[in-house]
Amino acid sequence: MSRIKVPASYLDEYPYKDDIGNSARLRDEKLGPFPRTHHAVKVHRQEYYAIIEHMDTQIGRILDALEKSGQADNTYIFFSADHGLGVGHHGLFGKQNLYEHSTRVPFIAAGPGIKGGKKIAAPIYLQDVMATSLDLAGAKRPKQVEFQSLMPLLNGKTKESEVKAVYGAYLGLQRSVTVGNWKLILYPKISKARLYNIKRDPLEINDQAADESKAKVVKRLYKRLLRLQKEHADTLDLKAAFPKLG
Repeated sequence: MSRIKVPASYLDEYPYKDDIGNSARLRDEKLGPFPRTHHAVKVHRQEYYAIIEHMDTQIGRILDALEKSGQADNTYIFFSADHGLGVGHHGLFGKQNLYEHSTRVPFIAAGPGIKGGKKIAAPIYLQDVMATSLDLAGAKRPKQVEFQSLMPLLNGKTKESEVKAVYGAYLGLQRSVTVGNWKLILYPKISKARLYNIKRDPLEINDQAADESKAKVVKRLYKRLLRLQKEHADTLDLKAAFPKLG
């Protein structure tokens, strides 16, 4: 336990938890006491690390079996997950928030034509795996499938993703948009905006939404979010909660 550290973004309690759907009654948030303690967070992270180790072992068994089958060189492998977890970041334990620790997922791809040992920074959605699978199977992507094949990125034919702005939503309580290095999170119930430069501040500790010098950034991201809402048929009225953002 002494080797386990609390995250740099640790908080005893997230100040807006009740207004964003992360109250003490929420299933995931019940996993620790309020306010949080270093000990509780360490125990929670210890369990999380144990789960990861177990998962690694089982994936190893699958890969070993694939190797023995003789089909390893003829198989595409995509490893991912449906969400991350707070595990103590920002005083949160669960997934029901729009911080990077919960919205980002691991994504590893291997297979014929994919060069190993490289990292691609282009933004993607988890659902792109479905479109990629259709591409590999030689099937046509239906018009209603909004996601991209990742093969052009994976085989080095392009460095640009079709995703230019990443949209995030949780119930009617949280919305976010990420464009480049900037990320805007909105809590409409309390008209609260949070702005982070996720390249310089990957743990999202320094909220710059109140910085007057970043007002144009906030408004630009807000307008982009409104466009994404329209594209995704999201009817939550952000304009009523944030009239000053235009």
